[in-house]
Amino acid sequence: MVTLKAPTIDQIWDWLEEVPDPEIPVISVVDLGVIRDVLVDGSSVEVIITPTYTGCPAMSVISFDIEKALAKKGVTELTLKTKIAPPWTTDWLSEKGRARLEEFGIAPPLKSGSPERCPQCKSSSVELVSQFGSTPCKAQWRCRDCFEPFDYFKCI
Repeated sequence: MVTLKAPTIDQIWDWLEEVPDPEIPVISVVDLGVIRDVLVDGSSVEVIITPTYTGCPAMSVISFDIEKALAKKGVTELTLKTKIAPPWTTDWLSEKGRARLEEFGIAPPLKSGSPERCPQCKSSSVELVSQFGSTPCKAQWRCRDCFEPFDYFKCI
């Protein structure tokens, strides 16, 4: 008889690193900071998640993708808990996540509330086009030097 070994917390975190954000697939849900905690009790796993904002339409997809990814690794007893307090903040983005956003062409959030440079040409000559970007989490900006539009991940 083969006994399956229960996953460790570190394994679960590693597996969650492979789950992309559905709106920005170059960043994982771990690097986005929506995974708050992972608890393992024998074969039972609990993942606590926080939406980037209350009512975020991507949370159902994120939950489904977490369930699917962990099921592929053999996790059969999974509980997903949504925790909205304290609210998610862009401070929870990892440094790796911030770098990946910029590589993808999205300016990462800054406390100043505006990007410091264009993610394409790195010019600091940028201007706001609209507070509303491709998703509610982003604003639309434009570079005055290369004239390319880009998203800026808003600070929350």
